[in-house]
Amino acid sequence: MKTKKILASLAFTLTALIFVSCGQNNGNDTSDKGSTEQNQNKTDNENTDATTTASIVDNNEAFEKAISKDGTWIIVTLNDLTFDKELVVDGDFKNGKKDESTSEELFQRKIALYTQDENRNITNKFTLTAPKLTFNSINGSIEHGTFKGDLYISGKNFKLVNQVIEGNIYFLNQEAMDTFKIEDKDGDTPSKVTGVQELKTE
Repeated sequence: MKTKKILASLAFTLTALIFVSCGQNNGNDTSDKGSTEQNQNKTDNENTDATTTASIVDNNEAFEKAISKDGTWIIVTLNDLTFDKELVVDGDFKNGKKDESTSEELFQRKIALYTQDENRNITNKFTLTAPKLTFNSINGSIEHGTFKGDLYISGKNFKLVNQVIEGNIYFLNQEAMDTFKIEDKDGDTPSKVTGVQELKTE
């Protein structure tokens, strides 16, 4: 029993180190980058304005905390997660990088439904299931896995990266729809949306 716990702990630590070490400061490139430093969350008016660590999660409670306005800019899952309620991604987060031309800090919010090795090769992909996922954060993405449910997007510059959406995508404003992108990487399954993609205003 102790041996199993030690092995599980080592696997979790290795995955954390891989994601923490990913990414270099390449100006406009918003590839993965984490930090082992303590979360530094700040509130600016109604938006969360923060540079944060990566959240590496393997259960529902941790995932919900990580996607909240008090969470982190990148959320990495270690297994499939299933919810029977709506999920909401809130808050605008800095990813610790700066634009090369303007020196402005860059914002990003990412759900990584995968793990990778030290060479950034994807080793596992996971499925997130929920009836509804609303993404309010700007510069958001869901990457390299499967989401089963309907995706509602209100934040600008949202993208899918080699991501399968088994459901519909609803844009809650025109800006979200106009700035939506699919930015697949070579060597992986292309993004696919099984349902409709349409503007939905209430």
